[in-house]
Amino acid sequence: MGIMSFLRERMGKILAFFIGFALLAFIIGEVVRSGGSFFRDDRNELGEVGGEKIAYDEFGKKVDQNSAQFKQQSGQSNLTPQITSYLQETAWNQMVAQKVLQKEVDRLGLVVGDDEIKSMVSGDHPNPQIVQAFGDPKTGQLDRNRLNTFLSNLNTAKADDPLKQQWTDFVTQMIDAKLSEKYISLVTNGLYVNSLEAKDDYEAKNKLADFKYTLLEYASVPDNKITITNDDYQSYYDEHKSEFKNKQELRTFDYVSFNAAPSKDDTAAIKKQADKLAVDFKASTDDSTFVQLNAETKTPLTFQHKGRLDPKLDSIMFGAAKGFIYGPYVSNGSFKIAKLVDSRVEPDSVKARHILIDDKTIGVDKALAKADSIKKQIEGGKSFADMANMFSIDKNSAVKGGDLGTFARGAMIPVFEDAVFSGKKGEIKIVTTQYGVHLIQIEDQKGSSKVVKVGIVDVPLKASSATQTTVYSKAQGFLGALTKDNFDEQVKKEGLKKKTAADVNGIAATLPGLDNARELVRWAFSAETGDFADKVYIIGDQYVIAHLVQIKPIGTLSLDAVKKQIEPLVKNRVKGKLLSDKLQAALNGSSNIDQVAQKSGGKVLPIQNIVFANPVIPGSSAEYKVIGAVFGSQPNKLSKPIEGQQGVYVFVLNSFTNPAPLTNAVREKQQLGQAILQQADAQIFDALKDKANVKDYRAKFL
Repeated sequence: MGIMSFLRERMGKILAFFIGFALLAFIIGEVVRSGGSFFRDDRNELGEVGGEKIAYDEFGKKVDQNSAQFKQQSGQSNLTPQITSYLQETAWNQMVAQKVLQKEVDRLGLVVGDDEIKSMVSGDHPNPQIVQAFGDPKTGQLDRNRLNTFLSNLNTAKADDPLKQQWTDFVTQMIDAKLSEKYISLVTNGLYVNSLEAKDDYEAKNKLADFKYTLLEYASVPDNKITITNDDYQSYYDEHKSEFKNKQELRTFDYVSFNAAPSKDDTAAIKKQADKLAVDFKASTDDSTFVQLNAETKTPLTFQHKGRLDPKLDSIMFGAAKGFIYGPYVSNGSFKIAKLVDSRVEPDSVKARHILIDDKTIGVDKALAKADSIKKQIEGGKSFADMANMFSIDKNSAVKGGDLGTFARGAMIPVFEDAVFSGKKGEIKIVTTQYGVHLIQIEDQKGSSKVVKVGIVDVPLKASSATQTTVYSKAQGFLGALTKDNFDEQVKKEGLKKKTAADVNGIAATLPGLDNARELVRWAFSAETGDFADKVYIIGDQYVIAHLVQIKPIGTLSLDAVKKQIEPLVKNRVKGKLLSDKLQAALNGSSNIDQVAQKSGGKVLPIQNIVFANPVIPGSSAEYKVIGAVFGSQPNKLSKPIEGQQGVYVFVLNSFTNPAPLTNAVREKQQLGQAILQQADAQIFDALKDKANVKDYRAKFL
């Protein structure tokens, strides 16, 4: 406080003004750089749709829902960066589509009324999601008794019962889908195919053309024989400007990586460690605990069918004796030791149902007692399905009488599987898992085959601290020598290999050779052109340093931004002029295609039965200009030189084979209309998104 008083007394308002001005300038600079607003709290704003914000926490909930659903369906507990990126992208698209559609629905006043909701749930033609949730697996039809029982239980459930919120979310999804269906119907009902369109489409698919052509390929002209001017680039750019619209910001950066893989000494030390573990594993009497204590990847010991193990183990373990040790062997970047813990013969698949009792609320002992009481009631004649509806907290299966369907090994958690695969048909068992206490009834068992339980201890092949320190020092030295303009020079000087990550979007999770590169991508989207990395980025066993070389903003890209991209096409255009002149000279005085080919040094190639709807020249590629010109030409007349995809063509049409007259256009209209409808959904939403001016700030968050 003394210092501040001194400043106030000595410097007064003048200094205060300059301090305030400097702070304001600093704040404005930070705002400009971050793209945010000082006067608006945008720390939670992930994007905008038509001015409406998408909150980060709202997005996070959607990603969590998608992730939970994926884990349940796939059985995977850990998600790779690639899968995580896919789930995030899916969640974003869902939220954008929902908000875009909601604006249109509100504008048009579309609603789903109470009677419609009732009809979707319990009407004569219920929603397919209702049928799926409450249907009979054998018939595929809605089980109305099961549905009515569920609705009755729902009405009597407590207000804070999670089931009520789950049902609300379920119905909301059906309503959203119905609103989307209504809106799409409004738009698509206006689509119409007239008789002229049907006739044109019929002829495009059935009218045949036979012609001959000669071709001078662009590749026949060496690059060093042409000179490309700025006018050539500008001319091509101006003609194709509409193709260079960028819907999302993209960035390109060069990078080098220093490999911190284990050295020979590191590998030898890890092998020695694995050898000792193999001896200890063989002597172990509690294999499950040994694996949990010593394995890097701690997976439960489960019985496996043949074909499910690592190929190195699959052919060995099914013929080995209990206690057999295999390894250490190298697999997926680790030394591994495998032990045959047990083997037996069991069913290939089981059909079962269960009642799940919550042990978190009442405790394990009371949950077990409750399960035992329910078991006795079922054995005394009570309906398992009714008891599941009444007591099971697994509502997804409870509405189906506890039915879990038929499943093979690997579909359920190990404790549950061991119970049903080791039991007998009709047996009722009680087991405890992390989800609660399960009362299980084995309804059926099919097939019979040998299974083995193999414990695996893995020791990752990782670089030692000494190796990592040495490599990191090299990377840090390279980084320290960089200036804004000498990245390529330093790469060459150090004998490194430069790699390029081209047109990376703001939410990319992986790059060529780099699996989990989010941190590096975030840096790229905060840097300016010419900047080099602010630090050495550690990605797996690679130490990476990057240099941002290009930013492609949203909107129409400039010529400079696409110059490298269009260079091959501009070269072909310049070559095309030379080849066109050569063919035009060959055309002068020629009366047939053979003379043109002879003069130009080309060959005559015959083509038969080409249709306008499929403009592909066999052995070449799609040639839209050439085939379009063919169908617009007269027989026996030499064409002008035409610059196509592969080179410059001259052709002569031999004849057309016209299809039978289209006497009834109804079928053709239906086929063409169906093709248009199949594309309509995506095109409608693309148009709505363009109109909504979607803004994406995910690069700052993810």
